Amino acid sequence: MTLASPTPQSPSTRLQFNEVQFKTAFPRQPFLMQHALCGNPLFSLESLIELSKRLPPSKVEYNAGTIDIDMHDKLTPQTGLSVEETMRRIETCRSWMVLKNVEADPTYRALLDACLGDVAHLSEPLTPGMRRHEGYIFISSPGSRTPYHMDGEHNFLLQLTGSKKVSLWDSMDRSLLSEKEIEAHYGGAHRNLSYQDAYAAKAQVFDLTPGLGLHFPVNAPHWVQNGPEVSVSFSVTFRTPAIDKRAMLYAANGRLRGWGLNPKPVGLSPLRDALLHNTVRGLRKLGSLTGR
Repeated sequence: MTLASPTPQSPSTRLQFNEVQFKTAFPRQPFLMQHALCGNPLFSLESLIELSKRLPPSKVEYNAGTIDIDMHDKLTPQTGLSVEETMRRIETCRSWMVLKNVEADPTYRALLDACLGDVAHLSEPLTPGMRRHEGYIFISSPGSRTPYHMDGEHNFLLQLTGSKKVSLWDSMDRSLLSEKEIEAHYGGAHRNLSYQDAYAAKAQVFDLTPGLGLHFPVNAPHWVQNGPEVSVSFSVTFRTPAIDKRAMLYAANGRLRGWGLNPKPVGLSPLRDALLHNTVRGLRKLGSLTGR
């Protein structure tokens, strides 16, 4: 897909969008954009190693990068290296790593907030209530792969070094992503999904190089193939009341399905969704008051 020319903006702007494209596509469609973060010292190897030491161990995920598209999370192989060894040998160790919730670090939080500030002036009129700013930094060996999966937040992936090819699917295509899979995701299941070769014909494919970014619609299934160089990318994400409401509804539908019922898909009946949402909120409030 071609990149639309960005609308003229302030030289200090970190994320650069074509406003017409943004207003037409967000939040339902993927689209490319530009950014000005390449060369930022926060993404140097030494800075990322130091950041990994400041983050809790649970916020550093790493494993072998030479895996199948359809890789179950419990089967994902490890490398046997430490975090620092993995990062220092990333060019040759065939690994994939993500530093999660980097907003816990004040310096990275400031950069994340600045990036999402560039998004907010365009996104707020369309999906108001931006909240839960979260940032993720991906460090990948040449040729590594991220399996087929989905994510439940608004996401802009910014390519800083190296290249990657993103194959992405329509989140509303139920021949690819079933109601049960979405319900399971919001019920606590792992992000990885089951992939079939027949899906390839329906994919949109985006080539990311330094200076480019990609908008991922909420719940859009995708997988990523890294190019022949070490890749570093920064994912800036946020949530809104609208997607939090849908998450609550999908989780509730999953619970109802577990009780042997066959709930209507989320979005099919606004009245039913409103009733279920209010019921769940009421039960949660009652639970908090009673301690149950």
